[in-house]
Amino acid sequence: MDTNTRRNFFGKIAAAAAVLTGAAKVFGQQTPAAAPAAPAGGPGKEAPHRSGADHHTRDGIYYFSGTGSNDGYPKEDHVLVTDPFEKHVTRTMEALKKSVEHAGCTMDSILHLQVFLCLPLADGVTTPTGKARFDAHKAQYDALNKIYGTYFSQGKAPSRACMAVEWIPGDSLIEIVGSAAVVNPPAADK
Repeated sequence: MDTNTRRNFFGKIAAAAAVLTGAAKVFGQQTPAAAPAAPAGGPGKEAPHRSGADHHTRDGIYYFSGTGSNDGYPKEDHVLVTDPFEKHVTRTMEALKKSVEHAGCTMDSILHLQVFLCLPLADGVTTPTGKARFDAHKAQYDALNKIYGTYFSQGKAPSRACMAVEWIPGDSLIEIVGSAAVVNPPAADK
């Protein structure tokens, strides 16, 4: 999946949110500061991660977008939309943890998250309708909460918005956007 497609999709969402909240300066007029890309995941594997334009630090706040279940994992270790939702959540939270720690943050220094969930869209997978669709999203939300809470210290979970969407680019069933306070700035690259 081309990261520009994902970046454009979430850029449009961020721009719409900025217009609605009057935060155009925060989302629409920032120039990315030099920030290290998130480390690659997987034992001994270095996988490319999106950089610069969608992950950056400004004024002591690390802004990240588009963190999904395959970020930081090599192509041969990607999850599919048909894999269990819990696997998507765990891998997304692990990718998020690596990303914020690499930027000098901790999971407890995350300020706010926006979590997007979608049902699997794949050949051979029936998409529920009506109340069954609501129940499927509710089951995802409940599964998310069970795993999500294990990544934060007691009483330290950040504010969060959670939305069910029709589609997320790539093979992820979950995507996270947010910000975190930098508590231990990484050494500047030489």
